[in-house]
Amino acid sequence: MRAHGILTAAHGRCRPRRTGEKRMNQPPYGTPPPPPVPPTAPPGYGPPVPHPGYSQPVPPPAPTGFGPPPPSYAPYPAPAAAPEFLAVDRHNSVVVDETGVTFECNGVTAEFPWPEIRSVHHQPSGNGKSLMMAVIHADGMLYECVVDAKRRERLHEWLNQVALVIGHYRYYRPGG
Repeated sequence: MRAHGILTAAHGRCRPRRTGEKRMNQPPYGTPPPPPVPPTAPPGYGPPVPHPGYSQPVPPPAPTGFGPPPPSYAPYPAPAAAPEFLAVDRHNSVVVDETGVTFECNGVTAEFPWPEIRSVHHQPSGNGKSLMMAVIHADGMLYECVVDAKRRERLHEWLNQVALVIGHYRYYRPGG
């Protein structure tokens, strides 16, 4: 027969404990858990561990104020201006620059980018007072423009300038 209550161990046997009966001094169930250990970082992480016999170098104190200004550097030299040529009269004009050759004849403009130009030719007119320029397009078409210089000295200046500028772009074609 079984009595109401909790089973207790006495002399190696189990018997029911009756209500109101005191518990015998027995150890708790199993061994008590160890006290909690604070978490630690895995090896190689966390603050450095000081080694006995070695001392840490002390950093120098931070300077106060702003200190002297940094050394100034020479600015980059300005890029050389690309050579240009411009000849203008009352009705016509010729421009030779890094983009190509542009003719304006009586209000009609024709632009020829360097990649589309097969060759550029220039010469004085028969009377020695005008600059005659021609562009041969990559498709073989010939385009001309004549600009009146009025004075022979101006025509000679134009001929010298246009030869230098065309020579520059004929051997140096930016972007092409």
